[in-house]
Amino acid sequence: KHASGIVAALFLVVESATMKLLLAKQVLDVPAGVTVEVKGRRVRVKGPRGTLSRDFKHTALDMFLKTEDGKTKFIVESHFTKRKQLASLRTIKSHVQNLVLGVTKGFQYKMRLVYAHFPINVNLEEKGTVVEIRNFLGEKRVRIVKMLPGVTCARSEGVKDELVMVGNDKDSVSRSCALINQSCSLTGRLDLRKFLDGVYISETGVLGQE
Repeated sequence: KHASGIVAALFLVVESATMKLLLAKQVLDVPAGVTVEVKGRRVRVKGPRGTLSRDFKHTALDMFLKTEDGKTKFIVESHFTKRKQLASLRTIKSHVQNLVLGVTKGFQYKMRLVYAHFPINVNLEEKGTVVEIRNFLGEKRVRIVKMLPGVTCARSEGVKDELVMVGNDKDSVSRSCALINQSCSLTGRLDLRKFLDGVYISETGVLGQE
């Protein structure tokens, strides 16, 4: 009896792991003033701040728009869904939601210059699209970081040693911050437990949100 109980339990585990849902979907309400176009799993979002697009051709999901009571909804569906496809539904909805936020409000990331002895000097060139970092750990080398398209960098007006990154595409803004952070990387050079100098993200959010 004990052995048969173990076999039955294993069968239930395998069955639950391979079980499929007949239909799974995620729904996103499109706000007023925003236009969403879906063509061949490529989503294009247009709003007051500009236009953004993203390609989801690598996914085996159905995407379409539906209008109910005068309101447009973006729907992602998957038939006979397994666990991985079920997780990707929510991921795609979040990506499209970030596109909508980008064309309506925009994204803002803040970074702080951290140093113990040698002050880090930052120059902004070409209207904030190029960041020059000087005197990092007293080095003479000038670190030049180019922002990704659509991203601009500016100095904070009220906080010392703070940079503000602004853009519509959340991925581009966050990746631009990563480029700045990696340009001052100390991995493999110095003890990271003692030397904490660098440029680090201190705050993320929507533009204008306090």
